[in-house]
Amino acid sequence: MEKLVFKIKITVLWLFFAVAMSAARLLIFIEPGVIEGVMRGELPGGKQVSAAVSVMFALSWLIPLIMAFLTLVLKDTANRWTNFVLGILVAVLDLYDIIALISRGELSLGLLLLGLSMIVVPALIAWFAWKWPKAEA
Repeated sequence: MEKLVFKIKITVLWLFFAVAMSAARLLIFIEPGVIEGVMRGELPGGKQVSAAVSVMFALSWLIPLIMAFLTLVLKDTANRWTNFVLGILVAVLDLYDIIALISRGELSLGLLLLGLSMIVVPALIAWFAWKWPKAEA
């Protein structure tokens, strides 16, 4: 039963992360001038709209959703290590994104709050994965 509780906690955290990321993207796109830039093929931060960017956007939504499902179905060892490694990786990447937004002066208070949650939540995922209950003898 204890393992099921850990699986549910981690699953809910992955879903929370996906929703927070969607809200953060929405906040970015409602900034003045961003939609017009996207219509010209320009994304915030100087990136150009491309197939590669579209794939990255899709993966950034799909990975947490897939992980929510996999957390419920993977065996314990694979579950623990997959969630631990991806939790750390996602937290580090989101920390990098927050630093990049700060350096460009593009970080609103709302985006900061969501960005911090997008660092804390994957860190919690990694923490729960690390604390995964040991196999019963």
